[in-house]
Amino acid sequence: MSAADDAVAHDASPRTVGDALAAFLEQAGVQVAFGVLSVHNMPLLDAFSRRGSMRYVCTRGEAGAVNMADAYARVSGRPGVAFTSTGAGAGNAAGALLEALTAGTPLLHVTGQIETAYLDRNWGDVHEAKDQLALLGAVSKGALRVRSADTALATFREAWRLACTAPAGPVSVEVPIDLQGAALSAWPDASALRPLPVAAPAADAASIDRLAERLRVARRPMIWAGGGARHAGAAIGRLLDMGFGLVTSIQGRGVVDERDPRSLGAFNMQPGVEAFYQTCDAMLVVGSRLRVPETARHTLKLPRPLLRIDADPLADGRGYRSDLFVAGDAALALDALADRLSGRTAIDPALQAGIADTRRRAGGRMRESLLGRWAALVDALEAVAPDCNWVRDVTISNGTWGSRLFRVAGPQRVAHAAGGGIGQGLSMGIGAAIGAPQRPTLALVGDGGLMLNAAELPTAVQEACGLVLLVMNDRGYGILRNLADAQFGGRRLYSDLHTPDFGLLARAHGWRFHRVDSLEGVEARLRAIVADPGPATLVEFDMDAIGPFAQPFSGPKI
Repeated sequence: MSAADDAVAHDASPRTVGDALAAFLEQAGVQVAFGVLSVHNMPLLDAFSRRGSMRYVCTRGEAGAVNMADAYARVSGRPGVAFTSTGAGAGNAAGALLEALTAGTPLLHVTGQIETAYLDRNWGDVHEAKDQLALLGAVSKGALRVRSADTALATFREAWRLACTAPAGPVSVEVPIDLQGAALSAWPDASALRPLPVAAPAADAASIDRLAERLRVARRPMIWAGGGARHAGAAIGRLLDMGFGLVTSIQGRGVVDERDPRSLGAFNMQPGVEAFYQTCDAMLVVGSRLRVPETARHTLKLPRPLLRIDADPLADGRGYRSDLFVAGDAALALDALADRLSGRTAIDPALQAGIADTRRRAGGRMRESLLGRWAALVDALEAVAPDCNWVRDVTISNGTWGSRLFRVAGPQRVAHAAGGGIGQGLSMGIGAAIGAPQRPTLALVGDGGLMLNAAELPTAVQEACGLVLLVMNDRGYGILRNLADAQFGGRRLYSDLHTPDFGLLARAHGWRFHRVDSLEGVEARLRAIVADPGPATLVEFDMDAIGPFAQPFSGPKI
């Protein structure tokens, strides 16, 4: 029993559903939760406050809370936890939940609900919403409702198990307001407060045997690692040591340090890379959906045979026909595969040299034909913060160098808007900074996207998270301007924006501020900023003053 439990046990007051949730999350190892205080979640948060065992980050909006919990989970390796109100509050969280679902982030979302006596009656109660559970189910991996005080703990435990079970994702739990402070008939014992076991699905031995036989004869085999393989870096490293090559999806970035010359990083669909694939004689896809934006709508020519490992059995044949499919956890399956292949392969020693050359060519092409002068910023950031938390919103800069050219050192160093939603970068940056404070956190956002959730600017200062926010200001939606020029005869459709004075905006919220209108000397400026960001620092890059990219970029942007 924890000290907090001991205190509750000697307190004459009833032990409530809120106490049970707080005690369960303590046993689950939760250290931080994010959320908005509301009349429809106060009994839950009162229990948190009384127990005092966890940090609660009070956000300005529900979307921000869930985005912060999402990025916190991605960089800390621990599930995220977010609290919202019911009705409009839960609705505000929907886009952020969809982002976490797209990224496969384990996340517990706890939301309020009106009193059980008035549920589903359409009597116009405060914060009432039609079919809220259906709404949450559409944007979450699962949505559950607490039906009584004595079933609450079982509901929380199952929601946690479901969120953490591969393929992971956010799970929402509704707790009606009259049940949040309701007393349990008996306080659960220690075993009932612990999370349910989450077993990694092991592939059957016969499937691994067949996979090993297909790859044993491959002379130039490649691995395509997605987000479902982010925990499998050590096993992938064993195969790289045998001579395999590696490419990743954007969600799989850093599964092996992108400075490793045996990796193409996320350069997965450039013309030179596609030509290189045609020199390979096998592609092992691990934990990736082979998403539409990263396969040119599944027209990207991948090597055959195309072999797949995925924890989701429904991934078989998704997007591309599978020549062999293995259902199971990526790390377990790859380790078993490496055991079987050890000392039995005859991989072309020129494969990995070809990968390094292809990576150099792809990066060089991006630098010269697309970025031009902006390549200096990539070099400066890599020199200043080679092992940072690298967070990105949807911007031209993210779609070009941010998602590919800037190299990341590990899978728990990155978080980006995987679902393509704009405006999530600030909140995700705050969550990442809180989740891994031992590293500097840099968040790359656009001027338009920043203003969508600018309400979280004071949250960063309140939490003194040390975030460095890189704002690419082109005074509008640059990607949409370029699309209008390319596809609509230059008719720019509502893409110009009134842009605030970011210096005044930053200082009004207690941020430090720097404006960059030239890339000359940018490394020295960034080095000083990253070394001492204060509670938070906003760096505005005046894109008009610095000058355009070498050529307009109009996609793909994620």
